[in-house]
Order: sequence, then C-alpha cells, then structure tokens
Amino acid sequence: MDNKTAPLAGSATPASRGLFVNRFRWVVLFGIVIITVVNYIDRGAISYAADGIIGEYGLDPADWGKVLGFFGYGYMFGALIGGVLADKKGPRWTWTVATLSWSILVMCVVFAGDVGVALAGSALIGFALFRITFGLAEGPAYATVNRTVANWATVKERGFMSAVGLLGTPLGALLTAPVAVGLIALTGSWRWVFIILGLVGLVWLVWWLRIFTNTPEENPRVSAAELAVIRDQSDTLAGETTVDKAARQLKWWNFFQSRTLVCNAIGYFAFMYVNFMILTWTPRYLQAEFGFSLGSLWYLGMIPWIGACFTVLLGGRISDWLRRRTGSLWIARSGFAMGSLALTTLCFCLIPTLDSVAMILLVMAIGNALNSLPNAVYWTVVIDTVPERAGTFGGMTHFIANIAAVAAPTLTGFLVSAHGFSSMFVATAIATGIGVIAMAFVKPGHLSRRLSPAPEAVR
Repeated sequence: MDNKTAPLAGSATPASRGLFVNRFRWVVLFGIVIITVVNYIDRGAISYAADGIIGEYGLDPADWGKVLGFFGYGYMFGALIGGVLADKKGPRWTWTVATLSWSILVMCVVFAGDVGVALAGSALIGFALFRITFGLAEGPAYATVNRTVANWATVKERGFMSAVGLLGTPLGALLTAPVAVGLIALTGSWRWVFIILGLVGLVWLVWWLRIFTNTPEENPRVSAAELAVIRDQSDTLAGETTVDKAARQLKWWNFFQSRTLVCNAIGYFAFMYVNFMILTWTPRYLQAEFGFSLGSLWYLGMIPWIGACFTVLLGGRISDWLRRRTGSLWIARSGFAMGSLALTTLCFCLIPTLDSVAMILLVMAIGNALNSLPNAVYWTVVIDTVPERAGTFGGMTHFIANIAAVAAPTLTGFLVSAHGFSSMFVATAIATGIGVIAMAFVKPGHLSRRLSPAPEAVR
C-alpha cells in the first residue's frame, strides 16, 4: 500500500475489522512472531544437516565452525544496513526486500558446496558465498522489528510488545530441531529442508503485504480508538520520549558518543553469544560427546530452548512491571539485565563440572532461559532513549551484538579442536560476565549530555 494514498485509520467498518477491533497492533505482532520463527529456523537448520554436509564435502570441526560462522559476517552488516533502511524506507519496504531475498538465498544453500568445488575447488568457498549473502539478507529482521514496535507500541507496552516481537528467537530455535530433523527424515535429503523453508517465507510475505502498513495511521484496520491508545503519552516517565515528539537530527556516529547505547550493545552481544553457541554447536556436541543419532536430536535439540520461550515474554512483563513499580528505567532495564546475565554466567560455569547428559541439558536450559529474560530490554533501551532513530540505532546495536554470530560458532570450532567441548561453555560464561559489567553503565532514556536536547525541546 502506497503511503501517500493509504486510507486513514478508522475508515474501515467495524465488521471489516472483526474480532480485532481496537487490537490490530497485536495482529501485526503475531505476524512478526511468525516470520521471526521462520527466520530462526532458516539459519539454524544447517546445524541438523551437519552429518550430511560434513560427510559429503569432507569437512573437519574447524571447517564446520567456519561454515556456521560465515552467516554472521553477512548478518552483522545486514543488521546495520537494515536499521537505516527501516528508518528511511519504512518497515514495510524493508520487510519485503529482506524476506524475499533471504527466502531465495536459503534455497541456494542446497548447491553452495557444489558451486564452490566447481569454481574454486573448495566447498568452503561456495558456502562462504551463499551463507554470507544469506546472513546479509536476514540481518535487517530484528532492527525492522524494533522500528515496527516503535511505530505501533504504546509507551507502557513497549517492554512486553518488544518481548512478543522477539518471541520468535527462542520459539524458532525450539522448533528448528523437530522441523529440520523431520524434513530430513521425510524427504531423505538435507537439501529439501532449505527449499521448503524458502517457500514458507515467500508465502508469509504474500500475506504480510496484504495486512501491514508502516504506521497505524495508514492502516484502515486500525480504529480511531486504538490509534488514540497507541499515541497516548500520559504514562511517559521522566527520561522517556515517544516517536511523536520533536525528532533529533542524529547521525549514525552519534551512537558511539552514547555510553548507554554502546554498553547496551555489548550486553546484547553477551545474549547473542549464548544463542549462537547453543544454536550452532549443541547438535554436534550431543552427537560427538554422547553418541546420539540424528533421529534423537529432534527432541534433544529442543530442550535448551523450552524455558526461553516463556522467559522472553515473562521478561518483558517483569521489565514493564518494574518500570511502573519503581519509576526507574535503570532498575527496569539495566538492573534486570545484570541480574539475569549474572545467573546465566553461573549456569555455564557449572556445565563443565557435570557428567550426566540430562543434567547438562537441564542446566543449559536454565541458563538459556535466564539469558532470555532480558531479551527485550536491549531493544527497549533504544526505544526508551531514541525512538525516532529506533531503526538505525537498533540496527547498529544489532550489528555489534551479532559479532557473536561469527565469534561464537567460529571460536567454538577452534576451542573444540584444541581443548574439547567443555571449553565452549567456559567461553560462554566469560561472554555473559562481560555483559553484566557492560549493563551496569547503561542509563536508559539518557543519550548523552552532549546530544540530549533541552527539556523544553522534547515536551
């Protein structure tokens, strides 16, 4: 729908809005959850195709770590570019280009190794080409989620709506195992997994373009009453701003002048390190250390993510509750994240001391659940602080955080080769410990003294 000719909010009849009258923003968030689930399954499915790919192309653990890490190189820059595009072109345009691109590129993975062998005599070259470009296409997703939430969320619902938008991370990771293993078993080939997943993304995009607009003001399914709720500013705390207030003409480099934004990104890096370590290496760890077959991984691979599916939503509620209860954004965002990351660190320090696979998976699941509690915080801090630049600065936050998309799988490959699997848990604990320290310096709602406008400029 063209923004210039879009019908005004409230122009649709109540019957056409149906059950979701005054609640259409939740339909938008439901659509985001669906595509982020697909997004996560797309990137994680390759971990369950490991035996087929490694056997076919003769890769060792270090090579396999590189294959898994290639995605992260593109993903970092895709997040950075996507955030800028979401602000400049709007989330609708960015969702369209990104989803179309990654759905096609995930299907291209089926011949990546063969292309590398044919062109350069190395399957790694082919996987580098297609996994990097696939990561570049998937990169804009979460910055665009943040731009969408900034446009559609009420002030008091920011934490929870960000959490709902991010539910696709643990839910997608949870479903990756049964979906990937099931499709391999059903089709008899690892290649069909990627073809089917690409088609699912294209189907979602057709539906999304029928119902989504950049802002609620443009959408005929949004009633005047719901629009008034979304734009209500009466619950704003000191230090918070809304997307309707006078925009500050900030440049991309101003991000690095803000201690709050930089340290928040480092905290998010710690969260992402845990995610990518578990997502990419747990299947191989269970097979190599405990001898589990691929058929067993459909349920074992789900265990580390079960708790996280609940805590990502619970964390958003807790953060919003702390905000209302204490009136302090620091307690609700930074303090909450520090406590969660500290407990996560303890869990991953404990894992190398355990011998039972059941206990290891239990502690890993608890650690991952605790890690996911403040998932929404990292994005909400950006909205709390600079809502008018939520896409650009959210993308920069995601760029820094997704250094973990390269570091976690690649470093783990080298550590496993040199020191065994226990070393990957120690490295994870170090990463989350750094996150605890970083979040102590995050002051949500305060960009920096140099960049913050006078109070009357944002009233």
